Amino acid sequence: MKALSFKDLAAHLVLLALTFATLYPFFWMIVTSFRPAQEVFTETYSWLPQTFTGLSHYISAFEQAPMLRFMLNGVIVCLGVLVVQLLTAIPCAYALAKFEFRGAKLLFGAVLLILTVPIQVPALPLFMALAELDLLDTYFAMMLPFFLSVFAIYLFRQTFRAFPDEIIQAARMEGMGEWEILWRVVVPSARPAIAAFAVFSITAHWNDLYWPLIVITDTSLAPPPLAMMYFADNESGANFGALMASATVLSAPLILLYLCAQRQFVAGITMTGVK
Repeated sequence: MKALSFKDLAAHLVLLALTFATLYPFFWMIVTSFRPAQEVFTETYSWLPQTFTGLSHYISAFEQAPMLRFMLNGVIVCLGVLVVQLLTAIPCAYALAKFEFRGAKLLFGAVLLILTVPIQVPALPLFMALAELDLLDTYFAMMLPFFLSVFAIYLFRQTFRAFPDEIIQAARMEGMGEWEILWRVVVPSARPAIAAFAVFSITAHWNDLYWPLIVITDTSLAPPPLAMMYFADNESGANFGALMASATVLSAPLILLYLCAQRQFVAGITMTGVK
């Protein structure tokens, strides 16, 4: 067996340290969901619970808040946003990647510029518009600001640029229209990029607290992040056991999603930068 060089050993140590820093919060979350309240803040730290509480915190989490309803709301919002994002971003990206027209570079530059604009910038006018139209406290209000994703346009544009022009020309000679070429020829080849974007989109909107906190007051419409607020009490303090149990339950779908789409996710990110 070939011995590792000092450079390789240092690189492995850095990667192990970064892996530990990434995974430790998840470990602490899961372990705390099985600790009694008195063990959360102690002078001595123990890796595992001294007293195992079983599933009591998980039962308490489901009794204190409608967790399944929160998760259903998250699924509705994430899927609704993702479908509209794909329907709008894919044609825009295809036009930028394969059509030559005046102002194409300027338009792509605008896409890159908009990538730097956070949701906090248009939040006030969007809120006022939704309030004026009496659309607050609706799924539509939670989804509206994210229907057009400039990140998706950028990602798919880079992917479509790598698609051979010869195949598109051959499809045109066969009498296929541009929409048919896009959806039947180009899009199937971009499935890894679509899967990668789907992971990004679902993760971002499943975990989004800022915008739902502004437009939602109806508990029955609250998405998963708002569920965390049910376990914090200004007078009695947070119920950390139930809080970590609910966080574990709400994080599980995202972890399963990534594990199922891991290969497509890596392929999609890799092919974006390959011409």
